[in-house]
Amino acid sequence: MIDTNLMKFPEEKVQKLMSHYKEILSLLGEDPEREGLLKTPERVAKAMLTLTRGYEVDPKEVLRAAKFKEEYSQMVVVKDIDFFSMCEHHMLPFYGKVHVAYIPNGYITGLSKIARVVDIFSHRLQVQERMTLQIKECIQETLNPLGVMVVVEAKHMCMQMRGVEKQNSVTTTSDFTGAFNQAKTREEFMNLIGR
Repeated sequence: MIDTNLMKFPEEKVQKLMSHYKEILSLLGEDPEREGLLKTPERVAKAMLTLTRGYEVDPKEVLRAAKFKEEYSQMVVVKDIDFFSMCEHHMLPFYGKVHVAYIPNGYITGLSKIARVVDIFSHRLQVQERMTLQIKECIQETLNPLGVMVVVEAKHMCMQMRGVEKQNSVTTTSDFTGAFNQAKTREEFMNLIGR
């Protein structure tokens, strides 16, 4: 986990974002000079840079940095990877869990690297469907396994706070390649993640 209090933010970006957020506060009918809002533009600027830090990292390089030759050829599952992302349509959060499986084809990667890939793609402006696809494609293209499957379960604040205001709805997306095209293999993965 990254301690955002220790993060270094590009000063020019922070200043530009601050001026825009100050203007937004004014447009909303607030007084950006009142005590409670004086530091809000800076805080929001830094928050947005933190929430979109995934643009700065190449997820394939993360996997390549811990790619090891190994003859293991059964399913590797990393489940219940917590994530938070920002919906690109309303810039409101969506959050939940990602479950990833791959069947190695001569190479494995460090288990934490799968979670890092999720972290990188989730820290971009996203839609859940694209994020699911990007995680799958990144693992498939970098490790060239016999198959990859990704399942994402998420709650969307844009559905909870605005619009239809449905508090308990969960959206599930999945994508798969290779060996996971077989129903039996997909079923094994779903059983392993408890679905």
